[in-house]
Amino acid sequence: MSATPPVLIAGAGIGGLATALALSQQGHAAHVLEKRADPAEDGAGIQIGPNGVHVLRQLGVADALAPLTASPQSLHIMDGVSGRPLTSLPLGETIALRHGAPYWSAHRADLHAALLQAAQRHPLITLSLGCDVISAHSDAQRAEAILADGSRFEGRALIAADGLWSRLRETHFSAEPLKFSGKHAYRAIIPASRLPSHLCPSSTHIWLSPRAHAVHYPVRGGKEIALVVVLSERERISPGWGAPVPAARLHAQFPRSAPDLRALIEQPDAWRGWPLMTPSSPLTGSGARGRVALLGDAAHPILPFLAQGAVMALEDAAILAQCLSRTPDDVAGALARYAAVRAPRVQQVARASWRNGQIYHLSGPIAAARNAVLRHTPARRLLASYDWLYGWRVGAQDMA
Repeated sequence: MSATPPVLIAGAGIGGLATALALSQQGHAAHVLEKRADPAEDGAGIQIGPNGVHVLRQLGVADALAPLTASPQSLHIMDGVSGRPLTSLPLGETIALRHGAPYWSAHRADLHAALLQAAQRHPLITLSLGCDVISAHSDAQRAEAILADGSRFEGRALIAADGLWSRLRETHFSAEPLKFSGKHAYRAIIPASRLPSHLCPSSTHIWLSPRAHAVHYPVRGGKEIALVVVLSERERISPGWGAPVPAARLHAQFPRSAPDLRALIEQPDAWRGWPLMTPSSPLTGSGARGRVALLGDAAHPILPFLAQGAVMALEDAAILAQCLSRTPDDVAGALARYAAVRAPRVQQVARASWRNGQIYHLSGPIAAARNAVLRHTPARRLLASYDWLYGWRVGAQDMA
């Protein structure tokens, strides 16, 4: 075990566990404090671009996760009303060769389990369950996590990886509450055998409709299909993650949809939904104050229209560990550098995600113009327009 105090991490989700692993690989002890008694994830599908797969390789979990993933061969963008294809982008081997890593789709629970198992095996990582961190204290010598039951833990630093509804973002950083974006997401999983026969089970599909879109892709080695529907709606449903939703609610939103899309929406026996939230003020990146820093969704809630939320947490973890290893005796300076390095990247991703969300839900003549652009733009040019996103690597240029 390390002779120096550990880095405290609030939250044993994807970001918290990735941070613990990244730190431990640099020789730093990490103590993960998780409020749940069972840290297992449920969730549904998750897409991991090449930039995320590179980090998973560095964390040593890619090989264990790979058999449970799928590598979609293409991305088909469809008109959700007519059912006509608008364009198809090559993924599979094409994107793997372009960026040095595959584009994976997986079940969120499988990704989390791979990270958790690796963390539990590592001698420099301690995981404590039932530890609800509600506030923090930081001075020149230490950081302190204060739990709901009044107990305290001390460490070299405290990383708040406590998710979208972060208590530490609210209490230590005095952040304004998140606001409802006007959109809800609904998720379900179905066996691949129940996918309508006209649809390719080994590809990702996006269906664009007025004020709505749907995405589906293979998970668990292609045995299952993850389905996500996003609707523009005025009334906000329950604030938590994964509230049960009657299937009829989804069916009613697609009365004039393409037959394949409608058939797909009618497949799941159960749906879960959640409101999509955004920061009340402009996104400024990963915050740091003294020896306390925010990470992942706690730092930068990002709408899911680039499928990069979890991947941004993986990138955060890798950069934070590098910054702390560069100046281990200046913890506050390292965290400030981490926040500064990450800010332009997450701002760019947040803007692009918001823009996609607007484009997906267009209607009328402007939607027709969007469809024409998609039909007439070469697929290779569309793929190249995402090089800035998928081509990211941890490197010296990120540490300037």
